[in-house]
Amino acid sequence: MLKSVFKGAHVDYLFQLGLFAGKAFLIVSAVIVVLVVFLVVLHRLKSQHHLDVEILNEKYTELSNFIKQSIFSKEELKREKKQLKKIKTKDIVKPRAFVIDFEGDIRASSVSSLREEITSILKIAKKEDQVVIRLESPGGMVHGYGLAASQLKRLREHGIQLIACVDKVAASGGYLMACTADRILAAPFAILGSVGVIAQVPNFHRLLKKHDIDYQEITSGEFKRTISILGEITPAGRQKFQEEVVDTHRLFKEFVVQSRPQIEIDRIGTGEHWFGLRALDLKLIDEIKTSDEYLMGLHDTHQVIRISYEAKKKLSEKIAAALSLAVGKALDRSLGAVENNRYL
Repeated sequence: MLKSVFKGAHVDYLFQLGLFAGKAFLIVSAVIVVLVVFLVVLHRLKSQHHLDVEILNEKYTELSNFIKQSIFSKEELKREKKQLKKIKTKDIVKPRAFVIDFEGDIRASSVSSLREEITSILKIAKKEDQVVIRLESPGGMVHGYGLAASQLKRLREHGIQLIACVDKVAASGGYLMACTADRILAAPFAILGSVGVIAQVPNFHRLLKKHDIDYQEITSGEFKRTISILGEITPAGRQKFQEEVVDTHRLFKEFVVQSRPQIEIDRIGTGEHWFGLRALDLKLIDEIKTSDEYLMGLHDTHQVIRISYEAKKKLSEKIAAALSLAVGKALDRSLGAVENNRYL
């Protein structure tokens, strides 16, 4: 009798435990769904766009004045003020140097800001003005960096001088952008070059086959799909995919030669990269100089203006955008971007 009661209580306990687990699962699932929907809605909300304009001359002058007041004597400060008054009375109209920054990721996501910055500059820039882009990028997706390079070419097509400054790295897609400039300046140990193309696609077909899992791809067009994650890789598909990579590399080299005809493309189009000092010998760049040194040199002759375009977002929108970007990067790295898996 006691054994029967214990058994009944044990079954009832398991039932209650299962019921609780089921309710908990439903509640957690509902919370996750609501959270995802909430973040997606916030991410799609229209953001307020903002164009920041900073006069760098004023910044440099303030720093200089601070040091002078600390170390100059009263007589030296008086002479300095007299000289400044003489310069101001001349009322010289200086040409402008517009400064923009590009920090590249695998998707070249900063291109959305770059296009707005360039459009804004082209509305007011004159032939005697110039644009300085402080460029930092190791490269990434072909179509993203192709668009970024095309945005920079708009400046040259309008007769505006473009100077590319590379302090750390402009490789592969980053160099595709840099070579559109009239002049490329780089720090001694900045990384440049890497004129090559890479494609990566993991394939799980044999794993599926081992576990008797069928996977079907229905396509129309012989090469609609060459290599995919789950489908079988055929000799014809592999060959076609290789041809696409080679053709992308050919286009890359042609673009570089068109922009910098002084380069020996057979020498540098191997996918290798070089430090600034070596890149100068190979004519990948025009001068060894940091962006700070170049901009300081413009202080007396130009009005140096930094332009930055960004979308002002609420905290919730920033969180949603960050999650979206993080997931996108993870997928790109792990799956190789199925539809466009060639990288500069």
